[in-house]
Amino acid sequence: MCCEVVDGGIECQPFDKTEREKATKDMDEARATVDLNGSYRFKTDAKGRVSLPAKFRKVLSEDLVVACALSGDYLQVFDGQDSYNAWVDTIFVDKFGGFNSTDRQQLLLRSALKGQAYDVQTDSAGRILLPADLREKAGIDKEVVIVGNTGYFEVWSAERRSAAVESIDLAALLS
Repeated sequence: MCCEVVDGGIECQPFDKTEREKATKDMDEARATVDLNGSYRFKTDAKGRVSLPAKFRKVLSEDLVVACALSGDYLQVFDGQDSYNAWVDTIFVDKFGGFNSTDRQQLLLRSALKGQAYDVQTDSAGRILLPADLREKAGIDKEVVIVGNTGYFEVWSAERRSAAVESIDLAALLS
């Protein structure tokens, strides 16, 4: 549902159901292309490059997209533009029911997401460059942990990842 203030009142219009279904289908297709598991420790080099796990290199394309997670705690790496765009679309579906190109706030949010994403390529040594501004946001210096996920993988500073893991109670899934 999209609501806006008009002439002293609030006007609401439902989002088209097909928009939600399309974004969900796009994300499902993007997720189907890559499903990564495991946790791996690496070090960044002086240029901010990090090696990718061999298992990841086997299933990923050479063209990836690096973005800061919404929380700012880590970086997310997507298997190309389609995967990243499907993730962005899913955020708008989850938060607003879909993307409304006439809503100023949504335009700014989408612009912010797209503006902080970088296209990177895997080099011949199986490394990717983590842009300096994203490394700074995510607190990445030398030691990193690469964590597989569905549809993307995460790059954490080793310290932040340790703190995050310590705060997780998997038993909460049982209740």
